[in-house]
Amino acid sequence: MNNFFETNIEFLKGVGPQKAEIMQKELQIFTFGDLIQYYPFRWEDRSKIYQIKDAHEDLAYIQVKGVLTMVSLVGTDTKKRLVAQLEDKTGVIELVWFQSVPFIQKFLKKGDQYIVFGKPNIFNGTINIVHPEIELFGENKSMEGYLQPIYSSTEKLRRFYLDSKGISKLQRQLLELALNKINETLPKYIIDKYKLVSKQKALEQIHFPDSPSTLTQAQRRLKFEELFYIQLKLVKQKHLNKTSFKGLNFNKIPTVNKFYNELLPFELTNAQKRVIKELYADMNTGRQMNRLIQGDVGSGKTMVAFIAMLMAIDNDAQACLMAPTEILAEQHYRGLEEYMQKLGFKIALLTGSSKLSVRREIHQMLEDGHLNVLVGTHAILEDKVQFKNLGLCVIDEQHRFGVAQRSKLWQKNKNVSPHILVMTATPIPRTLAMTLYGDLDISVIDEMPAGRKPIKTVMRTDSQRLTVFGFIRDELNKGRQIYIVYPLIEESAKQDLKDLIDGYESIARAFPDIALSIVHGKMRSKDKDYEMMRFAKNETKIMVATTVIEVGVNVPNASVMIIENAERFGLAQLHQLRGRVGRGAEQSFCVLMTKPNLGAESKVRLETMVRTNNGFEIADVDLHLRGPGDLAGTKQSGALDLLITDLSQDAAILTEARTTAVEIIEKDPEFKLTEHAPIYRHVQSIKHNAVNWARIS
Repeated sequence: MNNFFETNIEFLKGVGPQKAEIMQKELQIFTFGDLIQYYPFRWEDRSKIYQIKDAHEDLAYIQVKGVLTMVSLVGTDTKKRLVAQLEDKTGVIELVWFQSVPFIQKFLKKGDQYIVFGKPNIFNGTINIVHPEIELFGENKSMEGYLQPIYSSTEKLRRFYLDSKGISKLQRQLLELALNKINETLPKYIIDKYKLVSKQKALEQIHFPDSPSTLTQAQRRLKFEELFYIQLKLVKQKHLNKTSFKGLNFNKIPTVNKFYNELLPFELTNAQKRVIKELYADMNTGRQMNRLIQGDVGSGKTMVAFIAMLMAIDNDAQACLMAPTEILAEQHYRGLEEYMQKLGFKIALLTGSSKLSVRREIHQMLEDGHLNVLVGTHAILEDKVQFKNLGLCVIDEQHRFGVAQRSKLWQKNKNVSPHILVMTATPIPRTLAMTLYGDLDISVIDEMPAGRKPIKTVMRTDSQRLTVFGFIRDELNKGRQIYIVYPLIEESAKQDLKDLIDGYESIARAFPDIALSIVHGKMRSKDKDYEMMRFAKNETKIMVATTVIEVGVNVPNASVMIIENAERFGLAQLHQLRGRVGRGAEQSFCVLMTKPNLGAESKVRLETMVRTNNGFEIADVDLHLRGPGDLAGTKQSGALDLLITDLSQDAAILTEARTTAVEIIEKDPEFKLTEHAPIYRHVQSIKHNAVNWARIS
């Protein structure tokens, strides 16, 4: 099977070197296996033929049958177009082509009967179809009563006749050759349990379904298989971590108890207590912990991580906390230093800006064990940084660090793997978390500390700007501080920077007596940090910034977040920005400044922000709007390589697939049982670096 599906695509009849090259560039289709798994994105029902009188512009697509009564060229030069009229017993519809006019004109003959398919529109009171698909009636006998696959194509592909129809033709040819070479990849008992069709039938019916029900069966089978193999890989990795990597036992907790009973400045939420218990249980198995803590901005993840660090110290081990930026690392350090001093332990900060003399001292103290906790940035990963006995690594904002960086931390203890605790303030929908972080145990802090008032969020347009300025003045008079954020989108960085400077100038004019800070991505890190620190120290009252403050300093006194052109931001970004306020006991506000007329998607995004402060609910809406690849920033990283699954729709299938994978790994992790032979064969055939084990290799 393998050799066949690894055949270069140029050897498929009708492809050749030129088409193969463009398919590789445009679609990443290199082999027969890649093509057969290039699935249609929708299927058009060609079973219904409309009467022309029933055509109206609200219909997505229609298919009509009639006689061509007129064909003529209209207009001159660049405005030349081909216009034809199709007539049936009930009426006449106009067909219009602006491109490929000579080619289509040759094909059209007055008096012949045609089948036409396309989107009906109204132009000058007349119903027409622009660039319809058209073929002679009788040319394709199966025209009535089938679902036609529609494949994504591009302008470059179309020049090589690789539009949806061209790709469909290649798929037909390939399927004829491939069908008897498709092996079953799932055990029979799983197929029976979930009532799945065979792999062979699924691949045939996904491209050329006999009916809507066989299409549904094919989709379900391929989605289940895809999710099953992704989960199998993750669960196997998790099993390997739990069985192969030893971890230190943190069973003594005198300092934890002392801190909890005497020094903790507030009562922990039930969610925090639950997660601490999960960590304690993990770090007492003698195996390496790999756990992700998810929690909204301000839910108290850092306090949970600090208590885990105290468990390490209580058991003669060291801990480190790695943050993505210097300013965030410094904020963590300042927050923890006070507690560490009261407990009589040593903590240090190591960043790219640390002086050489400070670095030397830190290196020495780490190696002789006098330093209990190291907080820092990527600087911690340097080879010179060696610990006496590193027992716990805490990584803040997981998505900023790759797997290679994580594994560098594991190597900081030669005798035993340090426990890994990853934190993220970006709520991830459960389906996405299971797929991206399925090799980690996941804890969720889904409760905010008592006394926190929910942030009030409102939408305002330009016509209400004076009212917004009045509101800013009221908050300033109460002694509060304000963030005003402008979008900075890469394509037009110059224009957006101009927006920011214009905005800064208009704020300066409106509030001439108020000290302002300005921060944007074009500034040097040193200058950004200086401006942010001025704001944090309450030396400036208004911070005019771009999204560089999305992950930034904690300023409890800042109570208002104003987001300009809010419609240009994604939901996750809006939620992160809003999380910059609401850190203190005072009521905080978020004002979304928008254009008066918003598109449907922008409206949903902004109305969601106004309706809820719950990050997980927001993440779910975001998943539905943007899809999993965009949402996790994984399109670029390749962390999600999904062929057919839609994580916003397929949660139930994912749960079945995960449960099945867990059962198999618990019972037969090496797939040695006869019933698991199809899995063993398939896994053996996969390239070891493949993200998606469901791909035909």
